[in-house]
Amino acid sequence: MSVLEQFVNSVRNYSSQGTFDQLYDYCSKTSDALVKNSAHLDDALATLDVQEHSLGVLTILCVKMSVAGNAQDTDALYGQIAEFVNNCNGEQVRFAPDMFAELCHLYTNSLVRAGQPLKGIALIARAIAKIQLHPAQLTSIHADLCQLCLLAKNVKPAIQVLDTDITDISREGGHYDVKYFLSYYYYGGLIYASVKNYDRALYFFESALTTHSLAVSHIMLESYKKYVLISLIVYGKVPNLPKYTPQIVSRFIKPYSQPYLDLVAAYSTNSPEDLANVISKHAETYTRDKNFGFVKQVQVSLYKKSIQRLTKTFLTLSLADVASRVQLSGAAEAEQYIIKMIAAGEIFASINQKDGMVVFLDNHEKYNTAKMFRKVEDEIKACISAEEKLRAMDQDISINPKYVQKTRTENE
Repeated sequence: MSVLEQFVNSVRNYSSQGTFDQLYDYCSKTSDALVKNSAHLDDALATLDVQEHSLGVLTILCVKMSVAGNAQDTDALYGQIAEFVNNCNGEQVRFAPDMFAELCHLYTNSLVRAGQPLKGIALIARAIAKIQLHPAQLTSIHADLCQLCLLAKNVKPAIQVLDTDITDISREGGHYDVKYFLSYYYYGGLIYASVKNYDRALYFFESALTTHSLAVSHIMLESYKKYVLISLIVYGKVPNLPKYTPQIVSRFIKPYSQPYLDLVAAYSTNSPEDLANVISKHAETYTRDKNFGFVKQVQVSLYKKSIQRLTKTFLTLSLADVASRVQLSGAAEAEQYIIKMIAAGEIFASINQKDGMVVFLDNHEKYNTAKMFRKVEDEIKACISAEEKLRAMDQDISINPKYVQKTRTENE
């Protein structure tokens, strides 16, 4: 009996008996043998049913994807993978989450190399839903979806997934590769930054930075650079990292980020000239890091912060005075800034076009509207939901055998 015939028979036997854990072990050990018979894998695939023999089909597709050659073969393989993800038995593939994730990684990498990221977004999103035990569970496939959405400049499908807070991590083959964990939070931060949801972006970059580690990875370094830039845009300063941040991160990440720390120092002087000098000095570094767009937003942020400070000191000012005090090019540029800030709710003011004067006003919000009531109500519901999740997680930890054994040992 040939290797492929033996494989097909074994898949059918294990599947008919319902011993999918044993079938997973068998498939894991057979992959190398299937690679040597890759020319005939389609024949074996034709004898298996996607629903009844999902683990067998998954094994074959993983092997085919790992040895895929020319574009014509790859296009046909993409179709087979799409059919499998859409029609496979979810209960079966959950016995092999590492193999399922590996197929998605190979598929994603192939699309990225081919310059076709848009093609895989819907399928990868479907794959996540297929393998997840619940929506708040993080899988390594999440990072693939975020990467494809970023490259395709279509972030909406990723945001639908990113908006769900993670409370559990999938164990793929008994572990979870930290590379995909960091990539998920790094890509997620980039996606939120792209839609100017800066608070959420900072949370994601901070999550990547505070991940327990024994070394500083390149992903963590890039997360820190963007964390610094977005903090300046939002707060005008960089908050201290949480106390649970690994010491090695605090110790080694700053020396590799000196151009960004120089930007922080220049920003703190409130001098647009000093900031412009630092930007000019490190422009090549910011461009190489693909952060120059954020740096320009930092520069705009300093002008806005300067205008906001004027509202606390003056009741009225001419546009020319505003331009002079903020170091803008003239009254026209000052007017543009003020109009945009009024529209964004960043300041409250009115402009008299006739005499070129700006009148700074108090916040007109009285917190007594139905819209504000709904907002407060939604915030309260979110807090209650978060508390319920924390209580459930605390309960799960308290009855975890490993935790009970550890605390008992410590008490003894």
